[in-house]
Amino acid sequence: MVFMPLSSQSAVASASERSLPSLPATEFDAIVIGSGIGGLVTATQLAAKGAKVLVLERYLIPGGSAGYFERQGYRFDVGASMIFGFGQQGTTNLLTRALQAVNVSLETIPDPVQIHYHLPNDLELKVHRDYEKFLQELIACFPHEAIGIRRFYDECWRVFNCLNVMELLSLEEPRYLARVFFQHPLACLGLVKYLPQNAGDIARRYIRDPALLKFIDMECYCWSVVPADRTPMINAGMVFSDRHYGGINYPKGGVGQIAQKLVEGLEKCGGQIQYKTRVTKILQDNGRAVGVELASGKVYYGKRIISNATRWDTFEKLIPAAQMPPAEQKWQRRYQKSPSFLSLHLGVRAEVLPAGTECHHILLEDWERMEAAEGTIFVSIPTLLDPSLAPPGHHIIHTFTPSWLDAWQHLTPSEYETRKKEAAAHLIQRLERIFPNLSAHVDYQEIGTPRTHRRFLGRDDGTYGPIPRRKLAGLLGMPFNRTNISGLYCVGDSTFPGQGLNAVAFSGFACAHRVATDLGF
Repeated sequence: MVFMPLSSQSAVASASERSLPSLPATEFDAIVIGSGIGGLVTATQLAAKGAKVLVLERYLIPGGSAGYFERQGYRFDVGASMIFGFGQQGTTNLLTRALQAVNVSLETIPDPVQIHYHLPNDLELKVHRDYEKFLQELIACFPHEAIGIRRFYDECWRVFNCLNVMELLSLEEPRYLARVFFQHPLACLGLVKYLPQNAGDIARRYIRDPALLKFIDMECYCWSVVPADRTPMINAGMVFSDRHYGGINYPKGGVGQIAQKLVEGLEKCGGQIQYKTRVTKILQDNGRAVGVELASGKVYYGKRIISNATRWDTFEKLIPAAQMPPAEQKWQRRYQKSPSFLSLHLGVRAEVLPAGTECHHILLEDWERMEAAEGTIFVSIPTLLDPSLAPPGHHIIHTFTPSWLDAWQHLTPSEYETRKKEAAAHLIQRLERIFPNLSAHVDYQEIGTPRTHRRFLGRDDGTYGPIPRRKLAGLLGMPFNRTNISGLYCVGDSTFPGQGLNAVAFSGFACAHRVATDLGF
């Protein structure tokens, strides 16, 4: 939290919360701060209903951590390339539905294996799209836990099946809740049962082997950034089942195409987006959010303000920390910022990849370092699915590993560059367990630190979202979209149900539904 002298707090408060004596006619029904996937799904859903929507993005392109950048013939994804939500059936295919809502589409390429794990004690295991094939491979590693393995993952399916029969909208809207309960009473009761539970609690009902429980920790950690004991069962049920149901599907042209297509759909529906427009302040009139002020001094007014920034950026920067509502203070006592990432983007000659290499890998040599800085390594090779992202005869290897901002602070420019080179060399050395002699096949490399993520993504400390400070009751502590400031909503990974592209799309659908209801659309 940012602390200021009382005189400074008073000055800031008077600038942002003062009664604005002559508000102009409202220009927009909704203003969305940030064009991450959560913000864009909210904006497109509202625009499709006829709302007048403005999206304000500080960077040159949309997408946030689902963006891209290009270097020397390579198109790199900024963040993860393992994409859920592009299935063609059920109701949990939220990215497909978001695009369809604004009459755009995106070609995707199915990935037959979600992850190839390279774990301590020579545990090598692939999570196949085929559910039974995955179970057989896991049971072969832990034959004495065959019954427990099936019971745990089958229970994940029960969670998923409850979700996958209902339209996923705002849990803050009573009429929606009544309608869904009337249509699907058993599914609703099932979700209520799992809402306060964590995946680790369920796993230990069926499994005793410590090594297998460590594997389930990693199954959770690789997308939630916390072990199973702190991963909500609702989220685990979604991920552990949808990878076999809708599958992992990579967007042709790169992950950045998702945001590009959503913007295309937004503009088709009459919505607007502006780039290089950094919002510095949410304006209030008698305690109600009524507009935003840009770094340029320009002001826009709206009936509803929606922040796709993190809650730390929203309630400590866009709104002065001195005005943080008690509910947000309580939330910050429960949740902390997840680490940022050290990201290594490599262009490599194709022959370095062994035959049969999969697209996604997790590498860890020591279970004690799973949650440590630069412990677990995440690897994506999207060119195995879409070769057009790299020059002929080359591949992209995108590697990222957790890292905290503090480790990169207070360095001189030369110290910073030296530290980056050392970190890159160390990652490449570790990757040679999977890709022998990798260092001799590098054509291009670029490394990003938490400072990079903070600068380009506008996220406090470069964080990728909130994680619980301690074990909580499942998802019960995650806030929905409305805030304690009238007219202000939050969307994205700082809201229910949390991190991941499909999760923030869920948040976007829910936020748009709540805002549209409040506006009378």
